[in-house]
Amino acid sequence: MSTLYIAPGACSLASHIVVRELDLPIHIEAVALRTSDSPIHRINPLGRVPALQVEEGVVLTENSAVLPYLADLKPGTSLFAPAGTLERAQIQSWIGYLAAEVHTASFRPLNRPERYSADETAHPGIRAQAQVQLLKAFEHIERHLTDRQWLVGERYTIADAYLGVFASWLTRIGGPFEQLIAVKKLRENWLARPAVQAALKVEGLL
Repeated sequence: MSTLYIAPGACSLASHIVVRELDLPIHIEAVALRTSDSPIHRINPLGRVPALQVEEGVVLTENSAVLPYLADLKPGTSLFAPAGTLERAQIQSWIGYLAAEVHTASFRPLNRPERYSADETAHPGIRAQAQVQLLKAFEHIERHLTDRQWLVGERYTIADAYLGVFASWLTRIGGPFEQLIAVKKLRENWLARPAVQAALKVEGLL
């Protein structure tokens, strides 16, 4: 049986949710992050989640790879689209945007400014600029969602599972992010899904 390594509250929640949406026979293993003795370092040398151990010695990392792989384990699922279709490319495009613009370019400096400067006096400025970038990234999503419920087509996909995680993180910030009405609606619809509730419960986030 494959094992998906997650950390409660981390971006791996997206892959955890998809495992439950598709009822895949994959074991979920929670690990600690940012500790030298965490077992994740034996699985993924980068010490990051998600990490999907498909078989002995074969590990798949990064949500941008893990999410499509999981969806393809259930051919025909409405969470993805067939190979070669425009819809599949659109779903993957949004996953790429979320990984690059929302997570890496915005949330990472906001949450971990020490990665960008060893000077602690610089951290408030890094966080402030990261919040500016995060708002710009979400304003693009807000405009896209103005006349639709989900990111692609008329249905919930793996891209929405991923977006829901980041939309839930916005509740910790508040301020101008509370004005993103379409994003808030998507977050509420995401939270209402049984698979999301099940994953949140297992991760101790309810």
